[in-house]
Amino acid sequence: MKTSVILSTYNQPAWLRKTLLGYIYQDTHDFDLIIADDGSGQETRQVVEEFQLNAPFPIKHVWHYDEGFRKSTILNKAILFSQSDYLIFSDGDCIPRNNFVSTHQQAARRNYFISGGYCKLPMKLSKAIEEVDIQSGRCFKTSWLNQQGFRKASGMLKIGLHGRLSQLADGITPTKATWNGCNASGWRSDILSVNGHNETMQYGGQDRELGERLMNFGIQAKQFRHRAILLHLDHPRSYKTDQSVEKNLAVRIATRNHRSTWSSHGIIKPASLFATQ
Repeated sequence: MKTSVILSTYNQPAWLRKTLLGYIYQDTHDFDLIIADDGSGQETRQVVEEFQLNAPFPIKHVWHYDEGFRKSTILNKAILFSQSDYLIFSDGDCIPRNNFVSTHQQAARRNYFISGGYCKLPMKLSKAIEEVDIQSGRCFKTSWLNQQGFRKASGMLKIGLHGRLSQLADGITPTKATWNGCNASGWRSDILSVNGHNETMQYGGQDRELGERLMNFGIQAKQFRHRAILLHLDHPRSYKTDQSVEKNLAVRIATRNHRSTWSSHGIIKPASLFATQ
């Protein structure tokens, strides 16, 4: 099973560097990594080129011009660019625990997608994490987080449980398994079957709408929020607007009500969209 990790990013080179270090220190390197870049500048390109020279796995850079928040579009381009059977999706501001990739790979089953979890960190702690913390894995230890002043109970629970306890927690959590853009995985063929992401959707639930179409298509969700874990670094969200959230919610409601499995604004578009005006 060939695996690709697809990371979205936009002008966060310091966070991208920490994230890529997390993949350098994975317990497997049996994957390639595709950076889906929504129009970042030269600093991000320099980080990518640095890691391309030294990483123990292939890193590819898919980029388009900055025309505002177009995460869904660049993700669709990365999906098309990939040549793997299985795709793991995350963001360039999310440091993976050292078993992140192998956990997704081992969980992969036909007719399922995996819904992972994350621990959201405050800005001060996000800045404090250094390479040695990632390499040693201590930034994923509750004792270290506690020393840094982190007290969020739900995050500590996700980080602190291991083995059968984390599996048990996933089995009893009331949280619904959804397609989370920063931590989800599925078969490329299934994602193509629902035509990828809806490119009309901006920030606010656009990732979950893809998961809802997958479930309408017959793909079930498996809960791994306590087993496949990321540290989500803090950052401002200037692209978040009430209008985009409301618009996306309307699209999601329509997807659920109509049991839609296909987006006409996804990877394959109607010929009329390309017609000369």
